Amino acid sequence: MEYRDKLVLAPMVRVGTLPFRLLAAEYGADITYGEEIIDHKFLKCERVTNESLGTTDFVEKGTDSVVFRTCPQERGRVVFQMGTSNAVRALKAAQIVCRDVSAIDINMGCPKSFSLSGGMGAALLSKPELIHDILTTLRRNLDTTVTCKIRLLNTPKDTVELARRIEKTGVPALAVHGRKIKDRPRDLAKWDEIADVVSALSIPVIANGDVFEYEDFKRIKDATGAASVMVARGAMWNASIFCAKGKTPWEDVKREYVRKSILWDNDVKSTKHTLKEMIMHYSCLELPEGKGVIKCDTSEDLARLYGEEDYYNFVVANRK
Repeated sequence: MEYRDKLVLAPMVRVGTLPFRLLAAEYGADITYGEEIIDHKFLKCERVTNESLGTTDFVEKGTDSVVFRTCPQERGRVVFQMGTSNAVRALKAAQIVCRDVSAIDINMGCPKSFSLSGGMGAALLSKPELIHDILTTLRRNLDTTVTCKIRLLNTPKDTVELARRIEKTGVPALAVHGRKIKDRPRDLAKWDEIADVVSALSIPVIANGDVFEYEDFKRIKDATGAASVMVARGAMWNASIFCAKGKTPWEDVKREYVRKSILWDNDVKSTKHTLKEMIMHYSCLELPEGKGVIKCDTSEDLARLYGEEDYYNFVVANRK
């Protein structure tokens, strides 16, 4: 995996499933992160070849619940992001999926309470010894690329010190979200503090925070000196942000996402969540479309709502 001069889709819970990753890649994303998956949950999964879809599924044992799905089309760019607080458990989980993805990334930036209470995500930022243990354990025992994503600490000095310690584990790149644990999305990302990390490291830094237009990729690279740029909300609202020719109207992107969700048999809850995020940004859930999405219980319902019944029927009829 090469980490210089790349446009990167950030990990987003309930958004970064296979259809959205493929959509982002079609518009120009070079590297696509899956949604964070907790090691405890993944250890309950088994690898299944889905002949009908042509995918590799990781299914929770004893259920039909697909926890992670990938396909050959994304083999060279998909990153599996894991939530963990234990090196041995992380290794066991990574060994299940490592041959089917291009890299394993450890989430060290999630500020949500469920991550913090489990000692995962941003809770790791105050535990440099555990970070070292997790990363070195994975790197010693896997042939797959291993990286991590952090967010800013309380002071620039603390962030740089941690970043240097992470670099010493031998990871080939580091993603940095330009906000602190207490910051909310409405707070401006601190590009200057990402720049401090870039200046201190020799490995590529992937800058993340406040990228909403294609022009912002260059702006944040110029401001921080980062090797690559990662985008979350900007891509969630309109995946064509990765296209140098300019954004495609969101209605067209939305429809293509629905079609891809049908094609790859995406979990309807995930599809609805992503659609609602798009609608809330550009329109309103209280309007007929938003209410219609909320009422949908199946992919067939969504197909009907968006006038894709013929496509849905064609796809289902032609599955092996």
